[in-house]
Amino acid sequence: MKILLAVLFVILIGLQYKLWLGDGSLSEIVQLSRELEIQKKKLRELEERNKILEAQVLDLQNGLDAFEEKARNDLGMIKQGETFIQLIPEDGSDSGAR
Repeated sequence: MKILLAVLFVILIGLQYKLWLGDGSLSEIVQLSRELEIQKKKLRELEERNKILEAQVLDLQNGLDAFEEKARNDLGMIKQGETFIQLIPEDGSDSGAR
């Protein structure tokens, strides 16, 4: 009986050692949880930064097209190397002013 108790006690000590000091111990799990939270925070910051940069890129891409379209339609501007042709109705009246 004493030998059985001694064996069980040694097994208990071995399991306690693994729980508190071995691989996958509670302290290691707590440390990894903290590091995970830090990484999640950095990820959220980087995702927000990426959204801002993506919005800026889209704004620049679409913004230049919008400026060019406005310059062409409202101001009659043309690109270098293009030829501007204006069609005037024969009767001299504006077809949209009816």
